[in-house]
Amino acid sequence: MSEIAKTIAKDLLDIKAVFLSPTEPFTWASGMKSPIYCDNRITMSYPNVRKDIAKGLAEKIKTSFPDVEVIAGTATAGIPHAAWVAEILDLPMVYIRSKAKDHGKGNQIEGRISKGQKMVVIEDLISTGGSVLEASEAAKREGADVLGVAAIFTYELPKGKANFDAYHTPLVTLTNYSTLIDVALNSKYINETELKLLKDWKNDPENWSN
Repeated sequence: MSEIAKTIAKDLLDIKAVFLSPTEPFTWASGMKSPIYCDNRITMSYPNVRKDIAKGLAEKIKTSFPDVEVIAGTATAGIPHAAWVAEILDLPMVYIRSKAKDHGKGNQIEGRISKGQKMVVIEDLISTGGSVLEASEAAKREGADVLGVAAIFTYELPKGKANFDAYHTPLVTLTNYSTLIDVALNSKYINETELKLLKDWKNDPENWSN
């Protein structure tokens, strides 16, 4: 567990971008019951937190994808983080719409990329990975060479791991679910009983019950 992973996990808990509620779970849009709710858009409102995130993502990208030539953000949550990271790395930035525009040139990528340009796509949160992988495929169709995805946080769900493997797309994240619940326990945010419920959900979210 790296220091940056622990720091970002603590930040997300402190600013209430992440809520843990293992005994009164949330219901996601998919209908799945979950003991965690994460809204990383809140990080935009905290300059120190967003700076740490941008620096952390920039370092991860430099280390994991040293050949990167353009930073892409997913619409809408990945856009601000992509902009801050592109600024730090002094690289061009674009963003990828969830679907192509139905007017004008019908672009799905806003900004300019050249054929074969090496891209890293930034997302705020990974659950199953479906939306960011679709965005990556759209970028490939428009000529980008997608090196991988960088995100702030991942739930580490089995389905998400399987999807990234299926698309042969590398994923790096600043922090993750396992780190978050360990930090939450150490901070007395949760107790040992709640920790077990949280671990059970990660291993089998589809059949989890509290």
